[in-house]
Amino acid sequence: MLSEAVELGLPVVPVFVLDPETEALGAAAKFRLGLAVAEFAGALERIGLRLILRRGAALPVLAGLAAEVGAGAVLWSRLYDPAARDRDAAVKAGLRAQGLRADSLPGHLLHEPWAVETGTGGFYRVYTPYWKAVRDREVGAVLPVPAGLRGPADWPASDRLQDWRLGAAMERGAGIVGPHQRVGEAAAQARLAGFLDRKVDGYKVQRDFPGLDVTSGLSENLTYGEIGPRQVWHAGWRAMQEGRAGAEHFVKELVWREFAYHLIYHTPEIISRNWRPEWDSFGWRGDTAEAEAWRRGMTGEPLVDAAMRQMFVTGTMHNRARMIAASYLTKHLLTDWRVGLDWFAECLTDWDPASNALGWQWVAGSGPDAAPYFRVFNPATQGEKFDADQAYRRRYIAEGQRQPGPEALQFFDAAPRAWGLRPDQAYPAPLVDLAAGRDRALAAYAQRNA
Repeated sequence: MLSEAVELGLPVVPVFVLDPETEALGAAAKFRLGLAVAEFAGALERIGLRLILRRGAALPVLAGLAAEVGAGAVLWSRLYDPAARDRDAAVKAGLRAQGLRADSLPGHLLHEPWAVETGTGGFYRVYTPYWKAVRDREVGAVLPVPAGLRGPADWPASDRLQDWRLGAAMERGAGIVGPHQRVGEAAAQARLAGFLDRKVDGYKVQRDFPGLDVTSGLSENLTYGEIGPRQVWHAGWRAMQEGRAGAEHFVKELVWREFAYHLIYHTPEIISRNWRPEWDSFGWRGDTAEAEAWRRGMTGEPLVDAAMRQMFVTGTMHNRARMIAASYLTKHLLTDWRVGLDWFAECLTDWDPASNALGWQWVAGSGPDAAPYFRVFNPATQGEKFDADQAYRRRYIAEGQRQPGPEALQFFDAAPRAWGLRPDQAYPAPLVDLAAGRDRALAAYAQRNA
């Protein structure tokens, strides 16, 4: 986007608009966004620019600012979720009606969702054919920060970031989650380099073990544009060409993110409705006391609870743990996947609308490329397989430990006081017998298919 702006030969006024769509973000995502904006503002200052902050509906804010500075063009990075697309369409129409150039530009994805088609001209509904379609497709080069960036002689007024209080909804959890974030471009570059230097060889074999530090952690940085998918792709591809074990699986995870956006563009209902309409008649349970226990990490299933507490302490959750926690909610507790989707949207600092929706529907069985609907992850056997030494569970569950570690205790510092949780209390009994819960889920599925 900056390269496109420089080519116009005009002064550049960077602006971030806190519009209603952004105001609607969950507590953790909005908190993390505030950190990203602050870091980005600092990066712009180091190259002689300022980030102008404005709050309000995007069209009137941008139209007003354009009039203030005499702008001839308004350019922004393209997003693909339904709310962003509706907003951007209105902004383009409104600004163009005033004689301005108004364009959204690529950068958030490797490939535009409409540019990858099946042999018959449709969109892909299954991941593996999508991966095969893009595996050898050219990905654009990574562009450097353009030379010649210059701002206006007189800068327009800006809101103060601290006045927006983007972290307010986190309450006391902000102080716990904050130190676990790796904010900004430099941190993202270091993460990528460190992963490829020390971790990628073991990634394929070890990535499902939540107690091991073998993943890149880049989902957080990709979410906020602190590193581009092109850079991650090219670095991963070079590692593949060098024969690094695990590199292809790493690149395929990046393409899973692409596939999620491919789907959210072509089937935007995936974020709020069953992607497979035949699931509309399924008897999902709504929000219940059991779902609340799940949210609080108090189900009595240690692997599920460790996952939920990791999210509350760090703002993220290991991918294998996400699948287990989601399966437990939607299958052992037969709870509507949207209950879980909304809680993840509230608590994840790496929240991504496409990946979150696809992940929940994939586990629940109601989505595209779904795990077989009758597959029910057993938290106990998953723990035996992927956390045999219980390192992950001990890391996040304090109850019953003589000397709990810092992260296990931080959960109780981050949790709302209204929950009344203490590390010295007894660990809860299981909400449901795992075998009975599985049988109940299978019986419900059988009834749906009867």
